Amino acid sequence: MTGPIVIALGGNAIQRNNNERDAESQMKNVRLTAKYLAELIERGVDIVITHGNGPQVGDILLRNEISAKVVPPMPLDVCGAESQGMIGYWIQQALKNELERRGIKKPIATIVTQVLVDPNDPAFQNPTKFIGPTYTEEEAKKLMEKGYTMKYDIGRGGWRRVVPSPDPREIIEIDAIRSLVESGTIVIAVGGGGIPVIRAEDGGLKGVEAVIDKDLATERLATQLNAEKMLILTAIEKVYLNFGKPNAKPLDLMTVSEAERYYKEGHFPPGSMGPKILASIRFVRHTGNVAIISSLDKALEAFEERTGTKIVPG
Repeated sequence: MTGPIVIALGGNAIQRNNNERDAESQMKNVRLTAKYLAELIERGVDIVITHGNGPQVGDILLRNEISAKVVPPMPLDVCGAESQGMIGYWIQQALKNELERRGIKKPIATIVTQVLVDPNDPAFQNPTKFIGPTYTEEEAKKLMEKGYTMKYDIGRGGWRRVVPSPDPREIIEIDAIRSLVESGTIVIAVGGGGIPVIRAEDGGLKGVEAVIDKDLATERLATQLNAEKMLILTAIEKVYLNFGKPNAKPLDLMTVSEAERYYKEGHFPPGSMGPKILASIRFVRHTGNVAIISSLDKALEAFEERTGTKIVPG
């Protein structure tokens, strides 16, 4: 049986700039996002939605820091779960309202999703994922005394906490997600890349201090669901070679072999397009199906393969 379309929403689906940190501003963006998603659903497309959580989980961590003397701060895996619930609530409410305005009644559910990682993943020895706010060097030193790993973020002009970003291995709730999809439910899952967990010595699951890349976790989900297509919706309509340079070139189509070559040549930086390309490569290699990268406002056109960058077998 053909699987659903798995759609990864970029950060611009929820928060477009640093001034939109209040709930209403972010919900306003989500309501617009819901219109784009509803256009697909209205055409009978079964979708599963994933999303990022970078700014939101950063704000949760900041609240933790500010209130630490009053309320004990929660660990990072718990903060990730909090953000999944919050953003999932926004999306499912906005999408339900939009669908009902169009006369469509479909169940929608958010699954707080755990994602298995390898405790021996090299990422745990080399934290690279920036999270949370910026600090002065003096503040950073105090946080390092608490056991945090801090690095200077050139892009933000300050010191920030870094955590490991291990590779996702398995979606723990995959059976529940699959059952909901097969019943006709629109599912929101692996928010923020999912909650990273490892197998403890007793065989049970245990949360760890890490952040999984959202696009790589989306690929795991899409592959495990045997998705018909994987759409990664971001801020730009097409992927570029030599992005930001005078010889920049938009790409309409890449074979997976070409995508691998360009990726190895360094055309797609780790902090931006790199994970999206890597996720697409993995999905096409694992399933033989198509991955498409495009902008959120072109979701329908991208699904219909009228725009965006398409990565295909070959």
